[in-house]
Amino acid sequence: MNPTIITGGCLCGSVRYEITGPPSKITHCHCADCRRSSGAAFVTWATFRRNDFHLVAGLPRGLRWARRWRSFCPLCGTPLTFLTAPDAEEIDVTVCSFDDPAGVTPAYHTWSEDRLPWIHLADDLPRHEQRRLPRSA
Repeated sequence: MNPTIITGGCLCGSVRYEITGPPSKITHCHCADCRRSSGAAFVTWATFRRNDFHLVAGLPRGLRWARRWRSFCPLCGTPLTFLTAPDAEEIDVTVCSFDDPAGVTPAYHTWSEDRLPWIHLADDLPRHEQRRLPRSA
């Protein structure tokens, strides 16, 4: 059986990555921090085991904000990853930095309470006012 392999990187090509496992969560995040850090109305993220994420070229710049870590290309500014803590076991990767973003399908919306009023959601995906609760909750 072939493992899932996802490749991607930044706009200018100086940072490249490879992910050797499937995503566990794919979400459209509407939080204010994602909007400000991307310059977009919302960001679509896919969550992976951190050990499955490998840089193959370049080194992103890290930014700690609100006790979380985000990474960006230091040259072109493309948002790449999100960590809840420096030692987190999971890493979120921006879906639109994938070489083939159409290869994954979002499952829900998070932080919909922060959604901009001019964004009208026309899909039937579940909406969580804040973060998605763990399965056990």
